[in-house]
Amino acid sequence: MTASVDVATPLLDQAMARLQAQETTAPPEGSTLSIAEMAERTGVSAHTLRYYERIGLIRVARDASGYRVYNAADFGRIVFLTRLRMTGMPIRDLQRYVALAEQGDATVPERQAMMLARRDAVKAQLAELQFALETIEFKIAVYGGACSA
Repeated sequence: MTASVDVATPLLDQAMARLQAQETTAPPEGSTLSIAEMAERTGVSAHTLRYYERIGLIRVARDASGYRVYNAADFGRIVFLTRLRMTGMPIRDLQRYVALAEQGDATVPERQAMMLARRDAVKAQLAELQFALETIEFKIAVYGGACSA
């Protein structure tokens, strides 16, 4: 195992743990979550959840006291939005996608085109990152694997 893999492993493990937690902490159908519970389960701050609501990415129900209550569908949307943000998708594109989704099945071709374009961008970014990683690995090897952060 190379030194760079050893250093990167804790960061990679943390990132993967956050993503896997999202997969296993979805609320059961019919149940609801508070904003604090949603933030904890998704890894998205309460501030960001309120921001997403304010800009129209999510619509959140309120209970009799006016508190936000999130359901399983809200959870799924937050996870989806989070994953798209991880790809570098701009907020304005997320807003466009959500607006299209709210218009129904007639917009499926346009939404599919957006996802295809995002996929191509992510693949290009992965190729660039792989090249950059190979450059870093080369430099570490030149240093005899003894460089430190």
